[in-house]
Amino acid sequence: MSANTHSDSPVIAGLLLAAGGGRRLGGRPKALLPYRGRPLVENAVRVLREAGCGPVHVVLGASAAEVRERADLSGCVVVDNPDWTEGMGSSLRVGLASLAGTDAGAALVSLVDQPGIGPAAVARVREAYRSPASLVAAAYGGERGHPVLFGADRWADIAATATGDKGARVHLARHAGELILVECADVAEAFDIDTPPDLARLA
Repeated sequence: MSANTHSDSPVIAGLLLAAGGGRRLGGRPKALLPYRGRPLVENAVRVLREAGCGPVHVVLGASAAEVRERADLSGCVVVDNPDWTEGMGSSLRVGLASLAGTDAGAALVSLVDQPGIGPAAVARVREAYRSPASLVAAAYGGERGHPVLFGADRWADIAATATGDKGARVHLARHAGELILVECADVAEAFDIDTPPDLARLA
């Protein structure tokens, strides 16, 4: 019975966008920012895994070779986004393309620079998956944030509309009535590490 239960469980892949160059941080790639003694990207991978996501795909961009060398990304599918300077949309397209042809029913997308979002919040979003048409996002005080879960049936449309720094905003706006918001403010803080003062949050 346990084997059947496991085989019937949906595959929810973790998709970590970690390509940012940290322009407002003096060009320090966000994936390599120090957090608890290790590169920030390792924390983000751990969070996805502890929340039950797998496999975990990681999209790199800025200083990709250095990130591969310095960060332990063993067990992850690591892909490079050569067009990372175009913005988050290009990384989302690369990440979804890397999942094409897998048995994942959904991609749970997280951002490398949000260490205040831990496994509890990610697990809530993951558990809201119902079908390959699912569209789920974490909410903080009722406002949509990350992570976001995209059922596999939505990937093609998202990839077709993800440009610049918009990411999946076009798809989310078009399908706002189908979006399930999962409140996470009681278990997570959705801040970004964008500017030098934000670095204090990594202490």
